[in-house]
Amino acid sequence: MNLFRIDASILPGASASAEIADTVQAEWALAHPDAPVERRHLGTAPLPADAWALATTAGYTPAPERTPEQLRARELAEALAAELDRADAVLLAVPLYNYGVSQHFKTWADLVINGAGATTPVLKEKPTVLVTTMGGGYRPGAPREGWDHSTPYLRRVLVDIWQADLTVIERELTLAAGTPGMEELRAEAALRHEEALSAARDAGRVLADTVARV
Repeated sequence: MNLFRIDASILPGASASAEIADTVQAEWALAHPDAPVERRHLGTAPLPADAWALATTAGYTPAPERTPEQLRARELAEALAAELDRADAVLLAVPLYNYGVSQHFKTWADLVINGAGATTPVLKEKPTVLVTTMGGGYRPGAPREGWDHSTPYLRRVLVDIWQADLTVIERELTLAAGTPGMEELRAEAALRHEEALSAARDAGRVLADTVARV
């Protein structure tokens, strides 16, 4: 059995999403100490920005006429889809950036869709944990309620298209500790942090147990 992990933070040394994902992975490792973990760091090793366009146009180009760039892009898309296909469990750490999904994650998802097929459920019935972190607050009643345009997209792709057995862990107010003007939110931010870590420990144990029973 193996765990496949994606990180999309552009700041790995201070990544709030990585901290929560590390907690999930630690629980997985306790149960499966010898199981391999395959990882992709999309934030620090991003996929080529033009790969999706090249892979897509290759599909409309007769095989003998495809350029070397198109062929490489198609190979990349198929390889990314294969990573998910061979995984027994999946862990995704995807921060909210500028109210939307990380561009690095979007490129990866588009390439997986290209490589697997637009309607192929590459995560069907696979236990999947999504960790998403947000600098501000987006809950009902917050000034930025409704501004999170990342999590709904992620749910749509992971659940509705790929049919993952999904658990979502959210941590809000990650910027409160060091941002002027957010001082009054620091106590709440600390609470959200502890809640996310607790949820991560629970999710990691469930992830490991679910795979063990498959």
